[in-house]
Amino acid sequence: MNKLNPSSQKQNLFYIICLLSLLLLVFSSCSTNGKDQMIEKTLFGKLDDGREVYLYTLKNNSGAQVQIINYGARVVSLAMPDRNGNFADIVTGYDSLGAYVRDNSYFGAIVGRYGNRIAKGKFELDGKEYQLTINDGRNSLHGGKIGFFKAFWNAEPVESKEGPSLKLSLVSPDGDEGYPGTVTATVTYTLTNNDELKIDYTGTTDKSTIFNPTHHSYFNLSGNFNNTILSEELSIDADSTTPVNNELIPTGKIATVENTPMDFRKPTPIGLHINDDNQQIKFGRGYDHNWVLNNYKKGVVRKVATLYDSASGRFMEVLTDQPGLQFYSGNFLNGVHGKNGAVYKYRTALCLEAQHYPDSPNEKNFPSVVLRPGKVYKQTTIYKFSTK
Repeated sequence: MNKLNPSSQKQNLFYIICLLSLLLLVFSSCSTNGKDQMIEKTLFGKLDDGREVYLYTLKNNSGAQVQIINYGARVVSLAMPDRNGNFADIVTGYDSLGAYVRDNSYFGAIVGRYGNRIAKGKFELDGKEYQLTINDGRNSLHGGKIGFFKAFWNAEPVESKEGPSLKLSLVSPDGDEGYPGTVTATVTYTLTNNDELKIDYTGTTDKSTIFNPTHHSYFNLSGNFNNTILSEELSIDADSTTPVNNELIPTGKIATVENTPMDFRKPTPIGLHINDDNQQIKFGRGYDHNWVLNNYKKGVVRKVATLYDSASGRFMEVLTDQPGLQFYSGNFLNGVHGKNGAVYKYRTALCLEAQHYPDSPNEKNFPSVVLRPGKVYKQTTIYKFSTK
């Protein structure tokens, strides 16, 4: 057996170290590239004050894709397959940051601190009355003029076994839009490998306040925004609603859906009763109401609604741990110019917003929306997609 001289041994050891280093580098590069393929970050635009807004593209193993910007924590696009495997974007949005800055339709946004309406923008908490920003007639809607939907959020990818995940966070200072307490809020979007858009919320405060954020994407499962949503079939697991007055503020009553246009306990075409001679329909110019979801138990996620487009085969399930669901049938869309040349017209998209009931701070019989110091607000809502 030939023995290597010391010089050769050193040379071989050097080669081995180099090879191991190269393998480590390749492994590290592949791992990083894998993550980059799951979440891509590109500049979307700059605000007037120079802050940069980024577009985050999340892709799962089946090819589904969601794009999110850190302005308003908004979903810009959501591509899901039809029954033939063809992908299409099924949510409204804009091509530019400037359009989102001007937007008042809440396209794809996280709205808060309080999703939905508060009568006259007033509520009392612990004996003190608070006046919020008025931005919807005489009332406050979706957190005010800026709220969360026009806020700059910090964004960072986070590890998740379910699929690519993006965490967004912000600090809403004491007095923001009239709300008490400094609130720290986070929203984590996960595009699971089961074709779910999962949204996890948290919130904490240093002073007692009210808190009720929700997500405001507008869906059209056909993927063609020349189509209305009237032929799509909706089901909502709710035996009752919270009726509203002519300002869309709840009256405080809980009303059965039995024998009314509000009955979606079985899959029903949205257009079937949307123009009925019914006071609630007239007040909303269609559907813009809160359903009292069945089987509510704090912290328990359950299926509460389904939406089906028979032409494309796309089927969406809504799962949430919230007590209410606002169904809005796009009654105030009126020629809004969106992305890729689309024009969003009357009833070409709809919202299904999981939340607590509108005007809850002023209705003692509604579930509480009070958040106290030392407590953590948590919510999970999932939009799950498949075909049939």
